[in-house]
Amino acid sequence: MSTDLIFRIIGMAVFSVVGAYVGNGLSSYNPDQQLFYMITFTLVGALFGLVLTPYLTTRPIRGLRALLGRLSAETLFAGLIGLVVGLLTAALLAFPLSMLPSPFGKILPFLGVLFFGYFGVAIFIMRQADISNILGGISSRRDEGGRPNWTQTNRTILLDTSVIIDGRVADIAKTGFLPGTLLIPRFVLNELQYIADSPDGLRRQRGRRGMEVLSELQKASSVVVRISDVDVEGVREVDDKLVILARQMKCPILTNDYNLNRIAELQGVLILNINELANAVKSVVLPGEVMEVNVIQEGKEVNQGVGYMEDGTMVVVENGNRYLNQQIHVSVTKVLQTAAGRMIFARPEGKE
Repeated sequence: MSTDLIFRIIGMAVFSVVGAYVGNGLSSYNPDQQLFYMITFTLVGALFGLVLTPYLTTRPIRGLRALLGRLSAETLFAGLIGLVVGLLTAALLAFPLSMLPSPFGKILPFLGVLFFGYFGVAIFIMRQADISNILGGISSRRDEGGRPNWTQTNRTILLDTSVIIDGRVADIAKTGFLPGTLLIPRFVLNELQYIADSPDGLRRQRGRRGMEVLSELQKASSVVVRISDVDVEGVREVDDKLVILARQMKCPILTNDYNLNRIAELQGVLILNINELANAVKSVVLPGEVMEVNVIQEGKEVNQGVGYMEDGTMVVVENGNRYLNQQIHVSVTKVLQTAAGRMIFARPEGKE
């Protein structure tokens, strides 16, 4: 039995009783029609309760829940503090205001509650970022051993679908380089489920890989993962929802989606790009250094050979095609940074 039906039945009973009392009261003007009035108003009350009760009970509650669900925890916390401060201010002023002559002494205390309550909430929500920074500074004080207490960090990071499917976020989070809460909105989870149920075999495999990564993240004791029902009304695209949500919550987005990266940066949203992180932590080599590389294939140009370092960096070896499937020492001649990553050009050491 649904909640709406339960409240309809309760409302029908309550308004039937109210209708009977109203009909009984009106029958005093015409006592001969007392039974008619009572039956008529009872039925009207029952119909009124049956139709309108959800609009007076469950519908407003659902609307309030949807509104609160769209607000970030920082906004709710700041609004609660502002409401408490506003009500305390109104309470302190209630006694002197009540000493004013009538009718001001009766009206102004009540207006003061409304006025200071509203402005307390409004002001604290406008300054929620400052409040969060203050509380964050307090919570990040050093513990007794003199080391930073990373468990008290209150940073929230939004995850998009591409970075979950990618899978590297699980390994990065386990290392402790992502302190705070990894927040996954419900609409991202829905998109991931849609991909996992795709008729296309490759997309289905990628979606299931994302599900496995989420399960791995939730099991990791060093990572705080939270799935939230927070949503953005009036927007259909997942990327647009993420950008708007990040702006509202004032938190970064973790992604490896190039288009999302550009769109978010144009709107002033901080992006944590895993591809940029991967490029940043790759081994740094300088021209003239000697390294060992396994030449595994021929290059695009004549006589070139191609190998890879342990971190995946491509090494193009001049005259390396004669050393296919061999482990050789090469001398770095040039390092080229491209949008796709870092490329190293080298030549065989001591053989040219």
